[in-house]
Amino acid sequence: MLRLTPCAAIAALALAVLPPSAQAQSYRCVGKDGKKYYGQTIPPQCVGRPVEELNKQGVVVRRIEQQSAEDRAAKEAEDKKKREQAAIAQEEARRNRALLATYAREGDIEDARKRALAENEETVKEVARRIEVIKKRQAELAKEMEFYKGGNQPPAKLQSDVRAAQVDLEAQQNLLQVKSKEVDAINARYDEDRKRYLELTKRK
Repeated sequence: MLRLTPCAAIAALALAVLPPSAQAQSYRCVGKDGKKYYGQTIPPQCVGRPVEELNKQGVVVRRIEQQSAEDRAAKEAEDKKKREQAAIAQEEARRNRALLATYAREGDIEDARKRALAENEETVKEVARRIEVIKKRQAELAKEMEFYKGGNQPPAKLQSDVRAAQVDLEAQQNLLQVKSKEVDAINARYDEDRKRYLELTKRK
């Protein structure tokens, strides 16, 4: 009869109390069905489940926390939302600091509004003056073109001047339209500044 040394007997006893599969495997988990699964690599049933890594003696040496694809996607979406919210809050805080640094009192906002409206009005007048100048130039060019209505070919420079004057006129008319509409945008911007200023300084 084969006799074992005390150390060998203890090792044999330790192996005997482990599940047969655990003696040769290195990963273990409890599947969704409540059953235990073992494998030299993480078993398919363990995907998304906590996994225990075992040494050769079947002792747990590491616990691996896993997430399912759905859990990872949800976590990533949540993290992205938090980052976006943090960025929005940071930008709002920056705008609030800038607002309070710009205006020392509520009246400063109205003064800034008046300046912006005055500047816009001056720009509108300047563009209108340019349009009148261009129209006068077009009238002069039109008289020159009359000379060539009998069939003579107008000079290339004259034709080019006519086209350039029309392009310039359209550009100035578009600019006039944009500047005329800016009045509402200016008022809306300073209305918002005033509202935020009062909220930040707790004034009504």
